[in-house]
Amino acid sequence: MRDIFILTEQQLRECVSLDAAIVDVIESAFRALAGGKVVMPPILSMDIADANGEVDVKTAYIPDFDGFAIKVSPGFFDNPKLGLPSLNGLMILFSAKTGLVDALLLDNGYLTDVRTAAAGAVAARHLAPSGIRAVTVFGTGIQARLQVRAARLVRAFDKVHVWGRNPERAAACAGDIAESLGVDAVAVSDPGAAVADSQLVITTTPAREPLFRAEWLHPGLHVTAMGSDQEGKNEIDPAALRDADLYVCDRLAQAEKLGELRSARAAGYLGDVSPPELGAVVVGDHPGRKDDRQVTICDLTGTGAQDTAIATHANQVARAAGLGNVIRA
Repeated sequence: MRDIFILTEQQLRECVSLDAAIVDVIESAFRALAGGKVVMPPILSMDIADANGEVDVKTAYIPDFDGFAIKVSPGFFDNPKLGLPSLNGLMILFSAKTGLVDALLLDNGYLTDVRTAAAGAVAARHLAPSGIRAVTVFGTGIQARLQVRAARLVRAFDKVHVWGRNPERAAACAGDIAESLGVDAVAVSDPGAAVADSQLVITTTPAREPLFRAEWLHPGLHVTAMGSDQEGKNEIDPAALRDADLYVCDRLAQAEKLGELRSARAAGYLGDVSPPELGAVVVGDHPGRKDDRQVTICDLTGTGAQDTAIATHANQVARAAGLGNVIRA
């Protein structure tokens, strides 16, 4: 018999939020990845086309961490039509010494939402130009909202353009962003014009055909693409990766199979290039953006290291706050 710590989504929301501290937690995961000692197997990904769904399983062992997380993350993108969230899931935290279950985090995808948005903030912190006036976000779901919130933790801006296939959802998303951040946020019908007015673009969709065109690139622009995390997905025109001054990915092995890099190489671009990883930029092994006129793109596929980092953090802060329940198993 042993004790297993259990946290519900509500309890996790009480102790983990999208703030500067969590951005630092996720940045620490990228730093660890840059060190080369993280054990992170390929993502187990299953497509469930009949239900417009997918399931990803991610994990990573980070040296000096007491535990490692295994995260199961289903995404069923027709769920909003049923009044249900698109993302779901849980994280299991195991002891790195014994392999026994230490904690069960029944987050329903909340921790994934937070760590994904925080990764966007890490990308913006290290790659976006220093002066940002306007942001354009592609997508109208929870990540569109969270990515903009996360970006504002590391860059000051007062204007947000929201583009989505459904104008009503785009308007609702813009309204939420305006209310939560106190910025001028509006839904737009012309994404090209919105990009032209922006210094930061964030794509957050499950698109399988490019939404962002290469001809929209302009000096002083940074693009963070986080929707392409499974074979077949593609938000960014492959030529944009070729034309950018700098393309960075979170994990090269993943981007080659699941991210925008896969689409670029399929189109005949970057075949002989090994782009830098975000961790290398974070620790200074790669210079990253060199000036505010460069065009940069960051491709985020989501890493198991991020999951281990946020699960470990959540477990620590919840126990310190006296939250959670213990069962004997």
